[in-house]
Amino acid sequence: MSTPTSNVLIIGGGVAGLTLALEVADHRSVTLVRPAQDDQGASRWAQGGIAAVLSPDDNLEAHINDTLVAGDGLCDLEAVRFTVTHGPAAIQWLIDKGVPFTPETDPAARYPYHLTREGGHNARRIIHADDATGRAVVDTLVDKVAQHPNITQRNDLTVVGLLQDTQGACCGAYGSDANHQWHSLTACHTVLATGGASGLYRHTTTPAPSSGEGMMMAAELGARLMNLEFQQFHPTCLFDPEGPAFLISEAVRGEGGHLLNEAGQRFMLAQDKRAELAPATSLPAPLTLRYSAAP
Repeated sequence: MSTPTSNVLIIGGGVAGLTLALEVADHRSVTLVRPAQDDQGASRWAQGGIAAVLSPDDNLEAHINDTLVAGDGLCDLEAVRFTVTHGPAAIQWLIDKGVPFTPETDPAARYPYHLTREGGHNARRIIHADDATGRAVVDTLVDKVAQHPNITQRNDLTVVGLLQDTQGACCGAYGSDANHQWHSLTACHTVLATGGASGLYRHTTTPAPSSGEGMMMAAELGARLMNLEFQQFHPTCLFDPEGPAFLISEAVRGEGGHLLNEAGQRFMLAQDKRAELAPATSLPAPLTLRYSAAP
């Protein structure tokens, strides 16, 4: 059993884990545990883009209001305000790291990168890297992490639990390697960036879904969990009875795609005045859909 020690142990190699590693590594030693195959998480598969107030024609209050409306009364206002307010700086951080967002080609545009719309937004505020935004972000951050001298990556371990000291506080994690040998990773600070629990559901668009393992590890150590009923469900996907479903980018609806039922009728017009751009909370029960290009 090995016992390496670092200041910060981060478990999870999606955008959250990679971003945190880069943020703290200039000041602290970091151990980042992430899968050897980095396509297992959901971050790489995000397609359409990232919402933030970037255009001079948009404003923070409008984004906050759109988010609250889409949340159907269930949002934490302070959390929404914090996220929306810090969104532009987060996007600039990604740009500074080298994420190749799609540039705007219209010379009259007032923002240098192309912005599109997605469901629930009343403005064009989705910055994207073609239609593979998640892949572009992950690839860029993985490259930066690999170059940072203060970050040690471990892709040989599967973490199964957290370590605790004599006072019951978390002091790292433990897991096994491919040879079923156990290893302990001790740290002053431990961060779980392990994703959600989409694997608990029969149908999911996550290619290699997690099943709440990180949440359970935290709960076993005494952490209080909240809002577990909230899961992210992508409103449109291609259902294949012979294989796994996969998501259809929101950019399709944002750029004018229509949702049709089995009878070939647009049904969202009767559900919400925003039609295909309504938030997911306005969608009816699951239906068999097909896409049609807007006229």
